[in-house]
This record gives sequence, structure tokens and C-alpha cells, in this order.
Amino acid sequence: MNSEKAKILLLVEGARTDTALMERLLSIYGISQRHKIVSYNTNLYTLYNCMFEDGDPSAIDLLQHLKEHERDTNKKAIFDERYSDIILIFDLDPHDPKFSFEKIKRMTEYFTESSDMGKLYINYPMVEAFYHMKSIPDPDYENYIVTLQELKDKQYKMRVNKENRDRDYSKFAVNKRECDIVIKQNILKAKSLCKDRGSDSVLNLNEVLDKQLDLLQRENILAVLCTCAFYIVDYNSNLIN
Repeated sequence: MNSEKAKILLLVEGARTDTALMERLLSIYGISQRHKIVSYNTNLYTLYNCMFEDGDPSAIDLLQHLKEHERDTNKKAIFDERYSDIILIFDLDPHDPKFSFEKIKRMTEYFTESSDMGKLYINYPMVEAFYHMKSIPDPDYENYIVTLQELKDKQYKMRVNKENRDRDYSKFAVNKRECDIVIKQNILKAKSLCKDRGSDSVLNLNEVLDKQLDLLQRENILAVLCTCAFYIVDYNSNLIN
């Protein structure tokens, strides 16, 4: 990514937790001015129905779709601007009735290039994974999982609130040192999931998805993992110490 000339649209799933996290990360790493954050206000499977259900997603202009989807008339002009890159940040939400292995695979195979169709980052099971640490660093984070039943019972967010170091997201990882640690722990966990300990190897998000879907299919669990934080490294790896 040519960060010097970048004008980047970040499409996030929710208007509150997702937006607040990305605003914090962009601000802490000093790159907020190059980004515009917009909430889609619904989940990934609604996007699938709009873009993939009837055939070829490349026949649909993503920005125009977002403009039509936007209910706030004052925000519609955002999608008439030109962006060097588009980033999509969504939750896996495997408990959603519209979830399917085929749908999520098709979307991740399509949204792979930020400067073209857009790049998709999926949080497992949801964006709250960023805050699922009892300390910074958390020596147990690599072992944290969530069960499908927890998600169906709507227990996961309450669990994170209880297990979060500060019991308050606004106080968690509010400086660069702590954010660096949280991001690095998530990267190491993703590499461990993929049986890859190479420090210089490139993390393949589609391989991460494959491993997570395998866990889901075999054991009805997911490894807790926040991949949207990887965007900071993808933007500029030198930002992380």
C-alpha cells in the first residue's frame, strides 16, 4: 500500500464498538487523516446477499451499493469520492442464521486486494476479541476459544466484559505500547493457528479462515482472534515496535 498517497475508506460493521476501535488505532498510530470510517450497520451476510446472491459480484460497484444502502443523506456524498483503497472489517458471526461456509469462503476469496475490489478482515467471533485480554500482555490469550453455543446464547460479549483487564473498553490499550502488544499477540496467535512461527512470514488471512472453519466444523469452536488490528501492520509494518 502506498501510504504516502493513500485515501482509504474503512467500512466497518457496527457504528459503536467497531468504529471506536478503528478510530482509536488510527489515531494512536497517527494515520487517521488518511482514512474515512463508515459503518455498514449490518453484517457480512447482508453484504453477501446484495453482492453475491445473484451472480458476479464484480458487476456491482461497491461504492454505489454503499451509497444506496446509506440511510443518512448527509453521508451519501462520501461514496462519490475516490479512494486509493477500501478496507472491509466484519465479524464472522457463525451463529447468524444466514451464515454458511460457502458464503464466507466466497467473500474472502473475492475481497483480497484493497486497491481493487477491497480487502476483507474478519474478526473471530467478533470485534470484541480485541478486548478479550485479562492483562497486557495476556499469557493465556493464545488458548482462548469461544464455543458456538456461547454465541447462540449471546454470552460472548458478557464474557469479554467480565474478563477484560479494565472491565471498560475505553481504558484498555489506550497507548501505542499496549496496542503494539495486543496486535503482536493476535498476529502470533494467528500464526500459531496456521502452524507458522516464522517471524518474517506473511500472514495469509484465507489460511486463518480455513483453520477457523475447520475448528468450527469439527469442534463447534473458534479461536478468539482480532484480525482488524492486522490492518495497522499491513498499512505500514514500521508502525509496530
